[in-house]
Amino acid sequence: MNFSLLSRYAFLAACIIATLASLPFLSTYAIWPLTLIAGLLSLLGLYDVLQNGHAVRRNYPILGRIRYLVEGIRPEIRQYLLESDSDALPFSRAQRSLVYARAKNESSEKAFGTLTDVYQPGFEFISHSMRPAPLSDPDSFRIGIGGPQCKQPYSASIFNISAMSFGALSANAIRALNQGAKRGHFAHDTGEGSISPYHREHGGDLIWELGSGYFGCRTEDGRFDPQRFAEQAQSPQVRMIEIKLSQGAKPGHGGILPKHKVTLEIANTRGVPMGQDCISPSSHSAFTTPIELMQFIAQLRELSGGKPVGFKLCLGHPWEFMGIAKAMLETGILPDFIVVDGKEGGTGAAPLEFTDHMGVPMREGLLFVHNTLVGLNLRDKIRIGASGKIISAFDIASVLAIGADWCNSARGFMFAVGCIQSQSCHTNKCPTGVATQDPLRQRALVVPDKADRVYHFHRNTLKALAEMLAAAGLTHPSQLQARHVVRRVSGAEIMLFSQLHVFLKPGELLSGEIEGEFYSRMWAMARADSFEPNGEETGNECYA
Repeated sequence: MNFSLLSRYAFLAACIIATLASLPFLSTYAIWPLTLIAGLLSLLGLYDVLQNGHAVRRNYPILGRIRYLVEGIRPEIRQYLLESDSDALPFSRAQRSLVYARAKNESSEKAFGTLTDVYQPGFEFISHSMRPAPLSDPDSFRIGIGGPQCKQPYSASIFNISAMSFGALSANAIRALNQGAKRGHFAHDTGEGSISPYHREHGGDLIWELGSGYFGCRTEDGRFDPQRFAEQAQSPQVRMIEIKLSQGAKPGHGGILPKHKVTLEIANTRGVPMGQDCISPSSHSAFTTPIELMQFIAQLRELSGGKPVGFKLCLGHPWEFMGIAKAMLETGILPDFIVVDGKEGGTGAAPLEFTDHMGVPMREGLLFVHNTLVGLNLRDKIRIGASGKIISAFDIASVLAIGADWCNSARGFMFAVGCIQSQSCHTNKCPTGVATQDPLRQRALVVPDKADRVYHFHRNTLKALAEMLAAAGLTHPSQLQARHVVRRVSGAEIMLFSQLHVFLKPGELLSGEIEGEFYSRMWAMARADSFEPNGEETGNECYA
């Protein structure tokens, strides 16, 4: 017991003894720095003994603080000293280095072969052709968005900036992203925080995301305001309207902007009060059924002057999306596009359980949405975007091969403007000025320099995609099919994506002769008049 006491309080005792012992000699010797340091440590140790919040500091005064210090810098120690190039937390050093190199317009080439174990299950690659195609111009990698009910279709790049709001990101980050998008002729999604002055400053193409909070077009009680929507949606800079049904990292949960990040400027942009958290409702008030959602889409298309209108979702209950598909058939109203977000997507703030255990991953959700539209003969009328941890040219190719028409990236472009993955987005203390409203912190982000990096990251990624396509004997991303991408499923077996996944035939859901048990059962459960299912789900089903 005595030894335990000695080990616990020895350092505090030594500090107190040093302080008292040095006091008589202050006038004779210049030892006041020692006295000052020992005295301050003594006061700190006495405070630790008397405080009630931390048991470790009560039992180990002063020394116990080392534990909290090390814990506080543990992510940085791991990232900079211990993490391997392939540890994805959530993005690996190799992935981040690739973005940094391309954003700086530096070579991303490597020597001496791959560091990836190509015999590990899960390894994926694109098969190449014996007759490579001529290299295509990445500027031609565009896709027309706008169905038969759209009066102002948009020619979009196949690689765009995903939804990130002003508020979640700083003013300078928004400026840099939009200036880079303007220069590279690609689109910048506003996120659900509405259109800020910084989105408009450089005139880059905007996709206006409309969340359940209806920021920028809401009444005082938070409901949708058609007149305010029309005023903004008819701006020539707004090229498409995206209704956010759910977000990958927190599906079924409203958006969160902590009150310490809600500045007067953000409050004015969103139309919300200051001094409290800005929280979006978990569901929309403008519609409650699939049919009402289709009617809302038609209303937005008319109010915007005929611009492409679609929705974004992270797939959840599969019968709910099929209910939306049935509503398309019943009403004759079609969205111009659907963006499939994956649960692996990022966010500034979300409950841990939602981030880890809610929602369908992007590829499974994408394949399900693609198959549903194919099975209804609607696939050629509705474009599909994909969003969720897309960084490289191969990431783009792999999702285009299973049904996407274009891709969005959020964190990739955050890396391009300087993000170092400190994972402090929700604290307002982002060290690089990307995800903060602190004026001094965001001042470190120099807009012209970072706008160049956004442009170069986009352009160099599409250049790499062009080279991959040429090697595969293709000239445009739209030619990618599931047979071009391969996955290792075991140490001794590889499979084409066309073998690995289930693909419905055109019109299969309409014919009533549905081969897949899962799709057959989900179609039977879906309702156009409600998000509730018909009957009960039974049997052994799978997404793909």
